[in-house]
Amino acid sequence: MFSYEVICYSCRKKYKVIEGTTQYKQFKENKNTVFCCEDCNHKIRLDAIKNFFRYRG
Repeated sequence: MFSYEVICYSCRKKYKVIEGTTQYKQFKENKNTVFCCEDCNHKIRLDAIKNFFRYRG
């Protein structure tokens, strides 16, 4: 199984992108894109959901 080490743009930690995932496919197509690890991705999604309901009138 192939994998790449990518740096998370949010926490700046290295994590592995495993073959078969969408991030792996995106990395192979364009190595200059920014990526986010699962922990940061989850935090960002929760913050977006909270802010959506907070400002919804």
